[in-house]
Amino acid sequence: MSTSEQKSSGPAKTPAKALVAGPGSNELGRALHGWRDRLSPATVGLPAGGVRRAVGLRREELAQLASLSVDYITRLEQGRATSPSPPVLSSLARALRLSADERTYLYRLAGQPEPGPGQISSHVPPGLRRLLDRLDAAPMCVHDAAWNLIEWNRPWAALLGDPSALRGRERNIPWRHFTGRHGRARPTPEQRSEFEAAIVADLRAATARYPADQGLRSLVGDLREESGRFAELWDSGIVGVHESAAKTIVHPDVGPITLDCDVLVAPGSDLRVVAYTAEPGSEAAARLGLLDVIGIQAMT
Repeated sequence: MSTSEQKSSGPAKTPAKALVAGPGSNELGRALHGWRDRLSPATVGLPAGGVRRAVGLRREELAQLASLSVDYITRLEQGRATSPSPPVLSSLARALRLSADERTYLYRLAGQPEPGPGQISSHVPPGLRRLLDRLDAAPMCVHDAAWNLIEWNRPWAALLGDPSALRGRERNIPWRHFTGRHGRARPTPEQRSEFEAAIVADLRAATARYPADQGLRSLVGDLREESGRFAELWDSGIVGVHESAAKTIVHPDVGPITLDCDVLVAPGSDLRVVAYTAEPGSEAAARLGLLDVIGIQAMT
């Protein structure tokens, strides 16, 4: 996330209803390259990193943002990979900051149906993205309706660890929690119980809203098999809601930081925006300031 946006150009002007070119045209590769060229590293919160031949993102940077291999990005742009899966397209659309029309066009170029109303969307609307870009002083992240991590800013990565190398369910909050991958947060027993009730209730509501989402149903089924605690809560029909709460994060370099954690639902979507803040002038605020200097690099 960043503090600036650039105007769309090139493929961005192509209407979603445009006819897709025939086999061998490599329209998909050209579109991806064009969208990559219009984004600067600063736009997506990355350092410029030495001498650059163009202002756009390098393939390595897009691969990092989309959690894909550099080789696969290269093959897509060169037309040697022509059938990316829906999850890959979703990751590319998110990393390239495509508008709704551009996202539709991307799916058409790849010959894939765009996710329908019965499936979870990870699309971040432009208005929400602009808001997030301008609120980069506090650790913030965005999750979809199944609590998959889809966006985060630099302060969030510095506080909770850089998730860019995580793949698939390693980015899913319920999966990580109920299979013992708790990260740096240290909740009290009461906070843990409240969190578990709320997250299970969220997933139950999501299955009702997105009946066609096979990934969500697979997640719930696998969680019931892997976690007795999840199965117990799911079968009990427990109801919970996310509320503001204090959370203690144990950072390996600056020690424990107790912050206010707020979960907001973006209007018009099921995206969850999670923000961590500290009282101005507090010790926690000072430690957050130190983390802003450290970034994701460990102190030596």
